[in-house]
Amino acid sequence: MPEPHSAPDPRGGTPRFRRPAPLLFEPSDSKEDSEQFFDLDTITDPRELLERSTELALAFRAAADRAVEFQAMAAAQLADPKRFDRLSDAAVAERGDWSEDYARKMIEFGRELLEDRGPQ
Repeated sequence: MPEPHSAPDPRGGTPRFRRPAPLLFEPSDSKEDSEQFFDLDTITDPRELLERSTELALAFRAAADRAVEFQAMAAAQLADPKRFDRLSDAAVAERGDWSEDYARKMIEFGRELLEDRGPQ
């Protein structure tokens, strides 16, 4: 699974953690705003544009990584042998739109995540 990315330290050396930008709204679906994306098109200063677009890229990466973790936990729960309505690896793969091999890996990853969380 992809690891969260740290922003490089501008002075060199070890990377420092950079908190992702909050995603407070989604882009509009209307035709008139079709070119707007989180108001990046309105930023004229290239330094500010780079900073804000980097923040958004990091936020999307972090959100995608977190969503994959939730997918894995759900896959593990659906394939749990203790469930009377347990799904096969193939059924989990179909629901996740994955290959069966990838579903098995996700189920295994999800089990590891659920073990780390402890009893709920």
